[in-house]
Amino acid sequence: MNSTDFYNEILTSVPTERSFYPYEANGGTAVAIAGEDFCVVASDTRQSNGYLINARYAPKAFKMSEKAVLANSGFAADGNALVRRLTQRMQWYKHSHEKEMSISALAQLLSNTLYFKRFFPFYTQVLLGGVDENGVGIVYSFDPIGSYGSENCRAAGTAASLIQPFLDNQVEFKNVQNVEKPRLTLDRALCIAKDAFTSATERDIYTGDHLEIFIIKQDGVTTESYPLKRD
Repeated sequence: MNSTDFYNEILTSVPTERSFYPYEANGGTAVAIAGEDFCVVASDTRQSNGYLINARYAPKAFKMSEKAVLANSGFAADGNALVRRLTQRMQWYKHSHEKEMSISALAQLLSNTLYFKRFFPFYTQVLLGGVDENGVGIVYSFDPIGSYGSENCRAAGTAASLIQPFLDNQVEFKNVQNVEKPRLTLDRALCIAKDAFTSATERDIYTGDHLEIFIIKQDGVTTESYPLKRD
């Protein structure tokens, strides 16, 4: 090969792109609904990658204390790492202060933890639900870098765009005319959560298999489980 052919090959060759992308979208959906004296946090258990199902039972909701439950959706490894880090910090707090961290303090800790990782963020959508010091239900939603706010209901994950309008209508009674907003009972909140996931599984292939529901009240946390669509 002479020098002219060598330079022509360089000029006509296709550049090779090399990149590093550490994240993966594992799907799944979480919902949190707050009432006067309770909070319901629900999530499915399917973990997927594209059209492949990695696991049919990979929990996305975790009991953090007797007054708080955290649910996340997105990159499963980041979500689990975030839960482990928060659990460790809460244990240190309990040993130092001889009491459990309140949900408002946990929300601030979670916000700080996410913000600390803002240049290499946890690839996860996070909901925190529970009851405050007065026994009133509350829901916090977070973006990946720690900005958060309190709400009455919120959906996160792959089916959030399907479920959130349903929650706005059935919980907040938005866009409903000539109807007085009734008091939200625990039974009603559970029915809404079940209906939301049952409908979402018909349209979202990344949500399904099992539904785990955490019920948080002043006297502790209870759990219920229901089957969902498996295909």
